[in-house]
Amino acid sequence: MLNLVTAQHRSSHGVTRRNLLQAGTLVIGGLTLADRLRLQARAAEASEYRATPSKKSVILLWQNGGPSHLETYDLKPNAVSEVRGPFLPIATNVPGIEVCELLPLHAKIADKFTLIRSCSHKFGGHNDGIPVMMSGYPNWDEGKNESVHPELGAVVSRVFGQCHQGLPVACGMGATHYSYVPTTASGYWGSQYRPPTVSEKGMANTTATVDARRLEDRRSLLTGLDNVRRDLDQGGMGSLDEFHRQAFDILSGERAKTAFDLSREDPQTRERYGAGWGQQALLARRLVEAGVSLVTVGVPGGKVIYNWDDHAVNGDLPTAMRERLPGVDQAVTALIEDVYQRGLDQDVLIIVCGEFGRTPRGNTSNGKWGRDHWPSAMSILVSGGGKRMGQVIGATNALGEHPIQRELTPQNFRSMIFHHLGIDYRQTYLDRAGRPIQISYGDHIPELA
Repeated sequence: MLNLVTAQHRSSHGVTRRNLLQAGTLVIGGLTLADRLRLQARAAEASEYRATPSKKSVILLWQNGGPSHLETYDLKPNAVSEVRGPFLPIATNVPGIEVCELLPLHAKIADKFTLIRSCSHKFGGHNDGIPVMMSGYPNWDEGKNESVHPELGAVVSRVFGQCHQGLPVACGMGATHYSYVPTTASGYWGSQYRPPTVSEKGMANTTATVDARRLEDRRSLLTGLDNVRRDLDQGGMGSLDEFHRQAFDILSGERAKTAFDLSREDPQTRERYGAGWGQQALLARRLVEAGVSLVTVGVPGGKVIYNWDDHAVNGDLPTAMRERLPGVDQAVTALIEDVYQRGLDQDVLIIVCGEFGRTPRGNTSNGKWGRDHWPSAMSILVSGGGKRMGQVIGATNALGEHPIQRELTPQNFRSMIFHHLGIDYRQTYLDRAGRPIQISYGDHIPELA
């Protein structure tokens, strides 16, 4: 893998023409970014549905494994002990809305978010729950360990085009499921529509990666990009075609360089987000502010349970929640308040969720208490986006088993995202059999309008 910062074979300016040709690639599944841009250009020529990105964007904080609604946003304090769990609800600054006692910062800004408590589906495994939320279909490719169908980010990439004004239109970062960040699978469409993955080592699915081992230290990243830009200014791209130029716009353009430079942030802001994945949430805000339409940030679990799959056999759920929720409380509220304070709340939609909820009744294993998979009920937090905040949409029954008001589905979830981004979710693309498939079948959620 060519590394713009550490490549050994360099010209006096730091990068050879051969390096430039190699670096002009974002390789995924054997296709370079230039190849992908060409394929997308041909698709556009075939008059398929396309749209132009606007200022609207989405930050999806993805809790892989399935967070318990009963320990976060839909507590049942009057239920029997094995249902209600160990934590109590607390009041918020919006009368009638309560959240877990481990989320006190949430309680102070409930007027800036809305809770959806009635999302439900029928797919109780990770390998069907994730794709049904991300693609609308439960099918899983066992060979690639990801969704068979194109997921949210791939749709955004196809509709808007992979690149827009020097930035990818979608990307993922952080915690993964197997080897990919949910939303980035391109399924049967092919790798030309797969959004890039940003990790602590740079862009993980690129051959032109940057040596940025930590989000907190971008000096080497900036130095490497400056070297490439100097080479380009001196004619290093003379024979490269327009698609390579667009690839380099992402890797060496001022907008990308600025967006990734966390040193430009006030130290107090960075501290407000917290360490670890909180810095990725801050980077997500910088990316959407720079023009990226969809950024997915994987929210890890912790040392007790590495993700949000809180079976008793995996670890003790109460202990895991006490470990992870304070950091979630800090980073989520920091992101929400930051978006509002910067005047981005009309354009940036923040979403917090996973693939399903957890069983209403807990169970024990070797002295540990946990909950199993439960797709019949889950909670989703949304904030900003010019939507109506300070409300609760839908409700579950007294045990948190299933919706009793305003049942919503993964298709409504997807349509909400596409509608916000200005994508006509009723448009169609052909599947591998040549059949027209709608981008999303469900309506968006008008209560948020």
